[in-house]
Amino acid sequence: MLQDFIRYLTSERRYSPLTVRNYRHDVEQFVAWWSETAGETFDPRAIKAEHLREWIVWRSETGHGKSTANAPKRISAATINRELSSIRAFFRFLHREGRIESDPTHALQSLRTAKRLPSFVPESRMKQVLEQPDEVREADFEVVRDRLIVLLLYTTGLRLAELIAINRDDFSADMRSLRVVGKGDKERLVPILRPVAREISAYIDTIHRQQICKSEEKALFLTCRGVRISRSKVYRVVQKILQEGGVQGKASPHVLRHTFATHLMNGGADMREIQELMGHSSLQSTQVYTHNSIARLSEVYAAAHPRESNARQGAKK
Repeated sequence: MLQDFIRYLTSERRYSPLTVRNYRHDVEQFVAWWSETAGETFDPRAIKAEHLREWIVWRSETGHGKSTANAPKRISAATINRELSSIRAFFRFLHREGRIESDPTHALQSLRTAKRLPSFVPESRMKQVLEQPDEVREADFEVVRDRLIVLLLYTTGLRLAELIAINRDDFSADMRSLRVVGKGDKERLVPILRPVAREISAYIDTIHRQQICKSEEKALFLTCRGVRISRSKVYRVVQKILQEGGVQGKASPHVLRHTFATHLMNGGADMREIQELMGHSSLQSTQVYTHNSIARLSEVYAAAHPRESNARQGAKK
């Protein structure tokens, strides 16, 4: 039953291995809880909405459910909602396959979560991060590759999985557009800025000149051994370069995706255009960046308006 669900996620939904692993873990955790609580083998036909509510309460109160000397670590509502999303998908699959008569998650509501604005790098700081000394162009393969990773993430808004999946033949002949396969196997064309296209061409020349790729590997981003780069390596590369550039707080590929969208919004780009560039299926996912834009405008407004300036001077007296 669970294996059929995993095959569905892998073959039909074409989810990434990491996403499939998370779904499996969440469902297995729920199944284990049910078996222990009910004292019987898990049977999806026996699950009702009230059982799922009991599970939510258990997760909220016991955290990871580990018996330790200290109080168990609490988990966030966002984490519980993510786990609930996996369980929903599992029961919807079973219902669609006719293995259960009704979906017990149908009327179940997610927990309320505090709205957090996406982290992003200010434009002035991002400019410092991307400053490239002349000697970098003549540097070794890894230095050129790592800087291109950050540049491409920032100028295209790609997801980490999308970046890793890029092949060298996914670009147009002039390197000015890139074919990307995103979530749900949806394909989109992403424009490439002219200076970035030149950097990509130079990097590919470096691969050939230094004979990095000696096999039939088509990946754009390679290790020194000529194989496709890993998620963890890209994450470490981005973190290192952002921190070296003076970026405070979270430093990750997803922060660069948020930065891409926020800077476009601040520059006056249309929300629908940003939605298409980022591969969002819903405009609601894109609208969060308007809050960052408004927050920036509020700072500029407060700093520039004479009324606010007078208020600050009065507070100092």
